[in-house]
Amino acid sequence: MDALSALQITIGILVQLIPVWVAMAIIFSLSLYYRQRLGLYGHLFDSRVGTIGLVLVLFWVLTAIFADLIITHDPLGQISGMKNKGVGFPVRGVEGAYYFLGGDNLARDIFSRVVMGSRSVLTIAPAATMFAFMVGITLGLPAGYRSGTLDTVLSFLSNLVLAFPVILLFFLLVTPEIRSTGVPIYLAAVLFLFPIILFVVLFQSRFYTQPVKRNIYVLIVLVLGFWAYSGLAFNMDPLGVFYMEPNLLNIFVAVVFVNSPTVFRIVRGLTLDIKTRDYVAAAETRGEGPWYIMLWEILPNARGPLIVDFCLRIGYITILLGTLGFFGLGVSPESPDWGMTINEGRKLLSIYPHLAIPPALALMSLVLGLNLLADGLREQSLKD
Repeated sequence: MDALSALQITIGILVQLIPVWVAMAIIFSLSLYYRQRLGLYGHLFDSRVGTIGLVLVLFWVLTAIFADLIITHDPLGQISGMKNKGVGFPVRGVEGAYYFLGGDNLARDIFSRVVMGSRSVLTIAPAATMFAFMVGITLGLPAGYRSGTLDTVLSFLSNLVLAFPVILLFFLLVTPEIRSTGVPIYLAAVLFLFPIILFVVLFQSRFYTQPVKRNIYVLIVLVLGFWAYSGLAFNMDPLGVFYMEPNLLNIFVAVVFVNSPTVFRIVRGLTLDIKTRDYVAAAETRGEGPWYIMLWEILPNARGPLIVDFCLRIGYITILLGTLGFFGLGVSPESPDWGMTINEGRKLLSIYPHLAIPPALALMSLVLGLNLLADGLREQSLKD
């Protein structure tokens, strides 16, 4: 078999991505049809920049979801004779099979590794960002609303973390040697409590006049929350539903710890501004509790800047994860991590450029999409 032409490679990749195209068509059709009912997301289609960003982000999200259907070969599998082969090279001994983007230095399919790599990135980055926001919101709201000693102490601690160079702190927290000290476990034990605290207070403040409903919601949060907490933080889930590998726990905790102080400062600043508004004074006059005011009056009115920062922060964390993988500190040495794939390819970049370019373009397009999406959301939130 001869190597495929550029047109044949393009067509082959587009065909493999059919599940993504179909899902995107359905999502955009429904979104445009119901756009008037979708709030900020619906208004996003009025922004050309935001729409382009949404297309890029949605493409990679759906690629991660349908990765098992898209890949053409096992991303960890090695096929004899395919080491460093060029794009569109036929797989030896397998009729009609090709390496669309070539083979790497271990004879693995680059196309399949790039596709599967999107799943590892889009599993860690959004989840870690969400945890960082829950920590930042839980601490930032009372710091800004109450001020005083609480604000002083929390602000000092956040500034203490932010004063340390972020990259060095990140590398320090994810090195394998740090695992033996137990620091990631201690950090996980503290940081993973904040989602439970946030949701308990959320339902308690919202339904405090309806004790039956409040108790049901709080009980559900406590049962599910501590079940997940025991598995993720301590690997003690008796059913094995919640589990996080030690190396992944290191990375996840490091991302949450490094980003939480920044989110805290943003939430605190927004709270200091919004708490002076008339509707907050009206809620205080009605006799609403502090946590009700913070979570149901202040937080919803701070959603615009927080949503924008959430998108930007996912992009920032994606770059950090790529940097970790590049320096060999990714999830695992054999994982199809984009940063690790780029690092492996750069050593032979002058001879085989196809090894590093596809994962680099993937990483760049995802971060670009997140930045454009954030710009579109910022533009539309200012119009509200």
